[in-house]
Amino acid sequence: MMRLPLFEFRAPRTLEEAARILDGEGTSAMLLAGGTDLLPNMKRRQQVPRTLVSLRHVGGLKEAQLTPSGLRLGACLTLADIARDPRFRNGASALWQAASQVATPHIRTMATLGGNICLDTRCNYYDQSYEWRKAINFCLKKDGITCWVAPASSKCMAVSSTDTAPALIALGARVLLVSRAEEREVPLCDLYNSDGSDYIRRRPNEILTEVLLDSLRGWKSTYWKLRRRGSFDFPVLSVAAAVQLGNGGIAQDARIVVGSVASRPLVATEAAKSLVGRPLDEEAIREAAALAGRIAKPLDNTDFDMSWRKKVATEFVTYALRELRGEDVRTERQRLTRYPFV
Repeated sequence: MMRLPLFEFRAPRTLEEAARILDGEGTSAMLLAGGTDLLPNMKRRQQVPRTLVSLRHVGGLKEAQLTPSGLRLGACLTLADIARDPRFRNGASALWQAASQVATPHIRTMATLGGNICLDTRCNYYDQSYEWRKAINFCLKKDGITCWVAPASSKCMAVSSTDTAPALIALGARVLLVSRAEEREVPLCDLYNSDGSDYIRRRPNEILTEVLLDSLRGWKSTYWKLRRRGSFDFPVLSVAAAVQLGNGGIAQDARIVVGSVASRPLVATEAAKSLVGRPLDEEAIREAAALAGRIAKPLDNTDFDMSWRKKVATEFVTYALRELRGEDVRTERQRLTRYPFV
C-alpha cells in the first residue's frame, strides 16, 4: 500500500490568507484543490510538499459568471460543474467536451478547472512507484539526471496531458494569477514552457484564481481526444479547434491546438491562418490538417505507437473542422474517441 508522506495541512478561508501562507512557505508548499492528481503523485513521492494549502473554503473560486464581455470561471469549479452547464454548449463547446472526457464521473466531481490547467506532465518513466523509479536510477524530471525517453536530451520530455488547456487556448482564454504582491493576467497559451520538468510559468507564490473568456458570439468549437479506453485514461493526443464564421460560412478567425504530443499544448498558428478568409471546404480543411499535423512530434513516452499518433493528429483536425462546418461526425467520434457527444 502506498501511503502519503507527512505534511502540514492549512485551510485558509480567504484568498488573502492563502496568498500569505504561500508567500511565507515558498517552494515547500503546494496548493490543493480537488487533489485527484497531486495526492497520487505524493503517494509515489513524485511531489513531496511540506505544506498543503487547501482552496476548498476560499470563497468566490467556484463561481461561473456571465459578464457583458464574456465569462469568468473560478479555478475551483469542478469539471462536473462545467460538463453539465448549458452555457458551454454553444461557442465554448470545446470546453465542456474536454471536461466531460476527463477520467471518470467520480473524479470529475472532485477535479477542478484550475487543477487540470496546472496538471503535472506525464511519462512512462515518471508515473511509476518510487521503488520502480529507483530501480532505473530515477529520471531527469525527478531525482535523476537522464531523460530515459531521449537520453541525449538536456531537457525533460514528459508530456502535457491536460484536457481543458488545449480547449481553452483554442477559445482564447486568459488566466488570472494572484500573489500577495500583485495580480497578473496571462494568456493561457503563454502559461506553459516546453520543458517537462519546468512546465508551467505560475510562480510558487501565485494562485490561479480565474479563467477569463471573451465573448464567443459567432464562434464554434470542438475537442477531440485519443485514448485507449473510453474513460479514465489521460489523452495521448488531443485536438481543439475553434472557428468564427461570417457570412457565407467564411472563416473570419480560427484557432487550432494540438495537445498531449509535447510538454505544452502546441498552437497550430499556420494551420489556423490558412483557414481565414476561406470557406471550410475540403481543400481548406485538407491544407489546415496537413499544416497542423507537421507540428505534432510525439515521442515514445505514452500509450500507442508514436508515428500512428502523429498520423491521427492530422485526421483529428480534419474531423474537427468538418464538425465545425456542420457535418454529422458522431459515428467517427464514437469510433475514434469512444465518446458519443450529442
